[in-house]
Amino acid sequence: MKLFPWGRESPEIDPGVVALHARNVTFDWSGVDLQWMSAEPIASHLISALNMLLPEGERMFIETYREALPYVKDEKLREDMLGFIGQESMHAQTHGKVLEDVFTAHGVDADPYLRQMEYLFRISLGARGDDRVGRQMLVERLAFIACLEHFFAWLGDWILNADLEKFGADPRMVDLFRWHGAEEVEHRNVAHDVAEYFGVGYVRRCAAMTLVFPIFLVVLVRGARFLVQQDPQLSDRGYTRLLGGVFAAMWRGALPGVPSLLVSALSTCQPGYNPQSVGSTAQAIAYLAASPGARAAAS
Repeated sequence: MKLFPWGRESPEIDPGVVALHARNVTFDWSGVDLQWMSAEPIASHLISALNMLLPEGERMFIETYREALPYVKDEKLREDMLGFIGQESMHAQTHGKVLEDVFTAHGVDADPYLRQMEYLFRISLGARGDDRVGRQMLVERLAFIACLEHFFAWLGDWILNADLEKFGADPRMVDLFRWHGAEEVEHRNVAHDVAEYFGVGYVRRCAAMTLVFPIFLVVLVRGARFLVQQDPQLSDRGYTRLLGGVFAAMWRGALPGVPSLLVSALSTCQPGYNPQSVGSTAQAIAYLAASPGARAAAS
């Protein structure tokens, strides 16, 4: 049996279809360093940028699905969407708490970056009403969400199997991202199924991924630069030096590599693509049962 970085053996039996539900988690962020991966500060900041990116993005996901629900007559899909909404709501709250308890404690003012995320997700990708144009934009947003959820499931699978402990990673921050990543793997089919239900076919899926892939990378790197600029332990660096540090961290295994991420993006353009092949439900469920944050909330 394979042993995962978090100390559990790989489950051999796939649990099959699972009912999605939100899980409460509790984290004590006292004493967590801004560079929570001590041997890899640039990787630490790049991953931490997700704490600023995700809350607004997930709120947009929730509002979009609430807007779409009245049009969905398939009861199983409606049930999955409601479970998805519950999990995304918990993700947004939990990452938002990191901004309050970790970033603020280290003097990081995230407001400028957060305002940019608000504009992206509330204005650029916000609702457009319930007329014909508004409903068409709803479908485009569902396609956008499906592409992002593919990446989040892929990244969730990566962090479940990445040995970040060898870089001196704080176990609480690792648990946060593994808990989140495990739920992304668990609900990886939902956004794809919803997009298909609303008629997002092959061409529109490929077109959406062509936009989502570079936007996601640019926004994430911009978030890393924002944190580096506010980190008193690091000298400010331009994007060229920052990207050099990012690629070096990828080579050492502290971050997923761009080539593998690109291959993952291109896989969505294969005829008959289905996200079921991304990650393992059995592994995700096993981690969610072992997560210290989830167990602390249940006790």
